[in-house]
Amino acid sequence: MSISRRRFTSLTAAAIAAMTFQSRAIQAAARETGLKDAFKDDFLIGTAINKWTLEREDSTQRDLIAREFNSITAENCMKWMEIHPEEDRWNWGPADQFVEFGTKHGMHIVGHTLVWHSQVPRTVFQDENGNPISKERLEARMQHHIATVVDRYRGKIAIWDVVNEAIEEDEKGWRQSPWFKILGPTFMERAFQLAHEADPKAHLIYNDYNEHNPGRRNFLVERIRDYKRRGIPIHGVGFQGHIGLDYPDLREYEDSIEAIAAEGLAVHVTELEVDVLPRPSSFTGAEISAVQQYADKLNPYVDGLPKEVEQEQIDRYKRFFELLLKHREKIQRVTFWGMHDGESWKNNFPVRGRTNYPLLFDRKLNKKPVYHAVAGLGRT
Repeated sequence: MSISRRRFTSLTAAAIAAMTFQSRAIQAAARETGLKDAFKDDFLIGTAINKWTLEREDSTQRDLIAREFNSITAENCMKWMEIHPEEDRWNWGPADQFVEFGTKHGMHIVGHTLVWHSQVPRTVFQDENGNPISKERLEARMQHHIATVVDRYRGKIAIWDVVNEAIEEDEKGWRQSPWFKILGPTFMERAFQLAHEADPKAHLIYNDYNEHNPGRRNFLVERIRDYKRRGIPIHGVGFQGHIGLDYPDLREYEDSIEAIAAEGLAVHVTELEVDVLPRPSSFTGAEISAVQQYADKLNPYVDGLPKEVEQEQIDRYKRFFELLLKHREKIQRVTFWGMHDGESWKNNFPVRGRTNYPLLFDRKLNKKPVYHAVAGLGRT
């Protein structure tokens, strides 16, 4: 029995309409996916959030973060100076807002950071007369701070950067911070013990920069082995990903990933960006007090990034992510340090007042070509 031309035309129109609807649905679904979906079988993909993002009335950036990422880190609002500016005063508002945002969107939330030598009030290390505080009083202050902060977000914050940047480079050993000078080397293990007591289910990591450096790597591995022998609860190491077009040596970076994983700890890439600007001298660190003098030659791309430099950045990001994917079973999380170029700390560090382009989104929140290059690696 044949189908009439009218019925055939009707069926064809219905089929075309169905296909069009399906195509639109696929396109809409594609628009709703982000970097987190590209790397869903590899590792968590995160970004750092500042308090201004959460306070703005315009929700465009917040919606973009929710679409693109499944992990968020507190950029500043949980640092000691922000959340606990005076001994008897706490500033919970921005941190609470940050945790609420992550909880609402089902994200892995990272608390940053409990113990650090920077962005901590000087009075933490002083008595009432401005003299160095006793070991006993400083340990009590550290205990009170960690217990109070971690307990408040117990069960909500999945990962804590417990101690930040406590080791020098080139096998010099411990950084001579106020923590170390007053408490000695046990300050770090004590911080991990206190964080674990406050939330036994939290994943606790040590976070630092330039961990590709063999001296820093070797010293850290020795500490990890000692901690494991004595039951100190350290679960992972954060590799601050402050990299440039020509540093670090990715072979050394890989050696460090393998060294930490060999000790049974998870690897986190915690503060990733690719700096495209010239370096003052041979500087590659992230010590925030090491601000360099401004010079026009160090700020060459005020009017936009040249295509050839943009391609260099694309190639660098691709090589770096290819390395991470090679070691995906060792890496738990990759977090970009900021959402878009305009809010990156690299505009002002190590030289203030520059125009940098280190992230995957431009200043108007548009995806850059480097975004697509990175995302494409996750889908192969």
